[in-house]
Amino acid sequence: MEAVPECPDCDGSGWKRMDLAGRQGVAPCSCREQSKAQQLIEAARIPPRYQECLLENFLPRRKHPTLGKAKTMASRFVEEYPLVDSGLLILGPCGVGKTHLAVSIIHALMLRYETWCVFYDFRELLKQIQSSFNAVAKTNEWQILEPVLQCEVLLLDDLGTERPTDWVRDTFAYIINHRYNQKRTTLITSNFQDGESTRRKLPDGSVVSGEETLAERIGDRLRSRLYEMCKVIRISADDFRVEIKQAQY
Repeated sequence: MEAVPECPDCDGSGWKRMDLAGRQGVAPCSCREQSKAQQLIEAARIPPRYQECLLENFLPRRKHPTLGKAKTMASRFVEEYPLVDSGLLILGPCGVGKTHLAVSIIHALMLRYETWCVFYDFRELLKQIQSSFNAVAKTNEWQILEPVLQCEVLLLDDLGTERPTDWVRDTFAYIINHRYNQKRTTLITSNFQDGESTRRKLPDGSVVSGEETLAERIGDRLRSRLYEMCKVIRISADDFRVEIKQAQY
C-alpha cells in the first residue's frame, strides 16, 4: 500500500486553521477521515494481488452479461449499506472475477463508511486455526477468530476449497451461526455452484464423477443458513486468464 502524502490543508497534522466567528482557530481536517479509512484498508488483510481491486476497474466483458449484472448488484449493495438485510454469496467458476468483485465491495465500504472489514481466504483461515492448537503456537484460537466473528463485514474467499471434514463443517458453522445471530454482514465467494448434482451413485455403490454442488461440499444445513444470510450473485463467464493467454498468441 502506498504511503498517503501529507495533506496540503493541514500539513499532515489532522487539524486545519480557519476563521471561527472572526477569531483564528482550528478544526478537524477532512484528511483525518481518509487516514482512518487507509488504516482500515491496511488492517483488512487484503492480499497484495487484490489491493488495487475497485468497482471502477471491474470491467465486464460484453459477451458475458452476468458480469455486468454482478457489478450492478455489488454497486447497489455499497450504495444501500448499512441498510442491507443480507450479505452476498458470489458463485462462479475460476477466473471470472469473484474475488475482485468482493474485494471491491469491502474497499468501497472502508473508504466511504469507514466500515471494519476483514478478508480471509477460507483455507488459510482454517490452517491458522489449526496451527493455534500447537502447544508452542504464539496465538490461540480466540485471537484468530475474534476479528472474524466481530468485524462489521467479513469476506470469506473460496469457500469449499478445503476438504469437507466434520471439523471443517463445524468450524464454518460456528463462524456463520455467530455472525448470523449477531446480525453481522458476510460476503462469500465460491467456485461451487448451486443446483442439482451431476454425481450419480450406481447400484454397485460406485459414484459416477461429476461436479460437486455447494450443498454437497458444505452440507445442506449450512447451505440453507446461507440462503437466510446472503443474496446470491451468479457469474457465468470464461476464465479471463485463459482469454488473456490466448490473445497473446
